[in-house]
Amino acid sequence: MSKTKIIMLALGVCFLLSACNKTETYAELKDKERSAINQFIIDKGIKVISETDFKANGEVTNVANNEFVLFGSNGVYMQIVRKGCGEKIKSGESVNVICRFLERNVMADTLQLTNNSLYFASMPDVMQVSNTSGTYSASFAKGAMYSVYGPSVPTGWLVPFPYINVGRPVNENDEIAKVKLIVPAEAGQQKASQYVYPCYYEITFERGI
Repeated sequence: MSKTKIIMLALGVCFLLSACNKTETYAELKDKERSAINQFIIDKGIKVISETDFKANGEVTNVANNEFVLFGSNGVYMQIVRKGCGEKIKSGESVNVICRFLERNVMADTLQLTNNSLYFASMPDVMQVSNTSGTYSASFAKGAMYSVYGPSVPTGWLVPFPYINVGRPVNENDEIAKVKLIVPAEAGQQKASQYVYPCYYEITFERGI
């Protein structure tokens, strides 16, 4: 899929949602968003666990049971598929993080954006992530997310960083971190926030050079 087609696909979905939004209140849109997320959870057979259970289990999610932890402060659901090699981003540290991802519009049930395509094979998304006393911030430097939505990183993308390692494979069995996320509009990218729709993500994180 070409870069132009990817951008046109994303903008087309946003245009469709914009047309619908003109006749609905924000409260109605939020109700529809919650319903879409709940239906997605049912359809995908997701088992939702609390933050308390997540911490009691050593801050891991059982992938075999399709567990996602729900964070009450932002409404993000997260499954840690792989903790990843290396180590966590330290307090006071800023690092370049290479990301491969797919983004599905949960409301429209469509693949909206991805850099797992031939066009972007040599151009993964790169974002600079900073840890300031446990508070994470980031901005995109390049890639599909940057091209379509600009440099601002969805706050939902930052949720995994306290719980995963961000390293580079050194040994044969080393694997980079991978997570799955359900991100509501308020924690999402610019268009999701504007048009009030949730997104599902599968993302890998690798420390850049």
